[in-house]
Order: sequence, then C-alpha cells, then structure tokens
Amino acid sequence: MNAPGGSLLVAENLRKAYGPTMALDGAAFSIHPGEVVAVMGPSGSGKSTLLHCLAGIVTPDSGSITYDGRELATMNDAQRSQLRRSEFGFVFQFGQLVPELTCVENVALPLRLNGTPRKQAERTALGWMERLEVDDLAKKRPGEVSGGQGQRVAVARSLVTSPRVVFADEPTGALDSLNGERVMELLTEAARSASTAVVLVTHEARVAAYSDREIVVRDGKSRDMERVV
Repeated sequence: MNAPGGSLLVAENLRKAYGPTMALDGAAFSIHPGEVVAVMGPSGSGKSTLLHCLAGIVTPDSGSITYDGRELATMNDAQRSQLRRSEFGFVFQFGQLVPELTCVENVALPLRLNGTPRKQAERTALGWMERLEVDDLAKKRPGEVSGGQGQRVAVARSLVTSPRVVFADEPTGALDSLNGERVMELLTEAARSASTAVVLVTHEARVAAYSDREIVVRDGKSRDMERVV
C-alpha cells in the first residue's frame, strides 16, 4: 500500500484469527478526510472483520490502527465507545433502526446518547432527513416505510453527529438496484460535502463505483487497486 501521508485512519499489518480460521492476515488500510474507500472481496474474505477492527469494535491480534494520530490499542473500552458515539457513524445492511421509535427519533438517537436535549437533537435530525429526502417520514415508525426509505433514514442517523468517518457495511445489500443507487448517491454526496470519510464494505462493483478508491481483501490480505479513469 502507498504511504498514507495525511490519512485520517491507518491500519498496518492487521492479523485476526477466530480459532483456526485466519480472518485477517497482514491486512492494511488508509483513508483521507472526505475520501470514500470501497473494501471489496468475496464472502468470507475478511472485509467485514477489517471494518470492525477499524471501527474499534473488534480488537486485532496484532498490527496497529491509528485514528487521527491516536492508536486505538491504547484506548480503553470507554474511550473507544465514546469514539464510536461521537466521531464514527455506522450504516448496516438492514438499517437496524429501533422499531419503537419514530424515524426522527431514530436519527436523533446518537445525539441523545451524547446528551443533546431532545428538541435540539430532533431539529438537527430533521435537517439531515431533509438532505436525505426523507423528512416527510419524520413521524412514521420504521415498519411504516419502505426499505429504501428506511435505509436513507439510517444514513441520516449515521451522519447526524457530523462524524469524521462513516462505516457502511453492505449498505445497499437489502435493496433493489434503483433504491441502492439512490442511497449511494445521497450517502456519498452528503459525506463529501461534510468532509466525512466513508469506509464502504461491498461485494458489488456498481456500489464500489461510487468510491474514490478500492481495496480488495482476499484470504485476509488486502490490495490497493488503481482506479482507471
């Protein structure tokens, strides 16, 4: 991998095993502020494990992960949790919205967990929902909206704290191609306008096409791909 000068998040020589299975075997990664990097690879290649390590959810067996000059391994659980609440955002394949909350309450939830008063949090949430074209769904519950709409709500939730990095794990995997493309358009446009880096895990070339750069993970090893323009 090329020297990651100016990178916001850097991983080097990551190894992670689950029993006899080596999920990561010397993987590396880097991303700059405002950059969208697609992590590609077949099922079982280690790409989701890489994302979980980068986000501080899983601790690698060896190697280093540095975020904004800070080594994740030196942080305790509380510090990593605070990082995920305030500086990292997450989008999952099935959205994982809280069914008992309205859509605006779902988007506001990360702010509320950080102590923001309800009215202020929901006002900020509505602003992001408008940008993601779902502000008309504010009072509906997740079970009352379509899959594409729900995923846009999930994207708004991932951006509501103005995170520096968004981790998106197969964000269009449960959507048809039309809805998937619209979600990717809105996610990448919103992230780039806010200088938010996006780590995008996908196995679909049409989704990876929205990225600035691709990293292929195979058998736990990573390879930076040159983008042909």
